Amino acid sequence: MINIKTPHEIGLMRESGRLLYNCMQEVLGHVKPGVTTMQLDRIVEQYLGDAGATPSFKGYNGFPGSICTSVNDGVVHGIPSDKKVLRDGDILSIDMGAILGGWQSDMARTVAVGDITSTEQLLIDVTRESFFAGMREARAGNRLRDISRAIEAVIKGNDMGIVRELVGHGIGREMHESPEIPNFSFRGPNPRLDVGMVLAIEPMVTLGGDAVRWMDDGWLVKTADGSLAAHYENTVAITENGPEILTAP
Repeated sequence: MINIKTPHEIGLMRESGRLLYNCMQEVLGHVKPGVTTMQLDRIVEQYLGDAGATPSFKGYNGFPGSICTSVNDGVVHGIPSDKKVLRDGDILSIDMGAILGGWQSDMARTVAVGDITSTEQLLIDVTRESFFAGMREARAGNRLRDISRAIEAVIKGNDMGIVRELVGHGIGREMHESPEIPNFSFRGPNPRLDVGMVLAIEPMVTLGGDAVRWMDDGWLVKTADGSLAAHYENTVAITENGPEILTAP
């Protein structure tokens, strides 16, 4: 069942989303060579705690960090560590969520650490572009597959890979709600979109193939072929006036 939110509830999610956006801006300002991923984790936990919020990921199904930090061929769910030092030329994906007043928000960004190549920058840019293509289809009266097809068209149009084993999702009081949102055209249930739905749309893109593999820690997901990966996510509400990004200023 897809949970429909009232305008008041979307307003509460907007507060959570704005806080998370500001937290993301803060932590991205600290991304540079020589910084550890655990240092970034501590910044987020402190920032959200000071605002009266809770990191969504901390303890979720046993996850030990406040954020996910996935480097280079890491797609998602990287565990922050004092031993993981960022280096010039890396690309870093930060995925994070906040719970404020009982309402969740979720977002992700992939950014350069120091200087990266034009190909790596293109990967980051295409991933962002594919998100916005999908978001524009998040309108009442459309179907879920419209979002997925729009994302896929951008990625495949740039000859990049689409991670198929991980998808977006609904969000609200729970981090993961119905429906699942593939980043590619799919068969099967294809619900109509309606005002009051809130979706975490999150393309995950690679410079190689679509396949991924889980690491021994049970969390980190990497590309199977070792190619670089990028991730871009926002929490999006479907309103009478079209899609609204809640994880925004």
